[in-house]
Amino acid sequence: MLTSRTAPRIAAIATAVASLGLLTACGSMHKKDMAFSQESLPAAIQVPAGHKVAWETVGSGDITYECRDKANAPGQTEWVFVGPDAVLKDRAGKTVGRYYGPPATWEANDGSKLTATQLAVAPSGAGNLPYQLVKANPAMGNGALVGVSHIQRVALKGGVAPADKPCTPAQKGQKAVVQYQADYIFWKPV
Repeated sequence: MLTSRTAPRIAAIATAVASLGLLTACGSMHKKDMAFSQESLPAAIQVPAGHKVAWETVGSGDITYECRDKANAPGQTEWVFVGPDAVLKDRAGKTVGRYYGPPATWEANDGSKLTATQLAVAPSGAGNLPYQLVKANPAMGNGALVGVSHIQRVALKGGVAPADKPCTPAQKGQKAVVQYQADYIFWKPV
């Protein structure tokens, strides 16, 4: 029964429910309509016009380095990039694939996979791997990666060679594993 005491409570509850519904609808529209933007990225790693984002993933895992002789520097050693091993997740946090190497390979859970050739890199901040743009080789298998032309590595955290472990001639052959995270943005021609 509606009384003068319960009417304001019911109105307040109805307003709260309506507001929550509107916020939920707006929130889902925002995520759905929000497209990845290259505007803040260095020009060198921007994908050429005529492409659209086909897939956005967040990769997290390990990068392995090995202490090796420095090229063209007899008697000197350095940490050399060996390869990645990461899980790829979609923006909702669901595992959708892997990134591993060598050679650098992106593999979707649907079985499609591809390798790529580096086109450009740009600094992304101290302690982080650089931004990267690669040109994809034709995908193997059928699935999400078929038709991908470029992949960008952005939003980087970590992954550089260890600064706290020595790499001297006495350590040659030793490996070091560091953690990293990066967004991998997959592009297809329009």
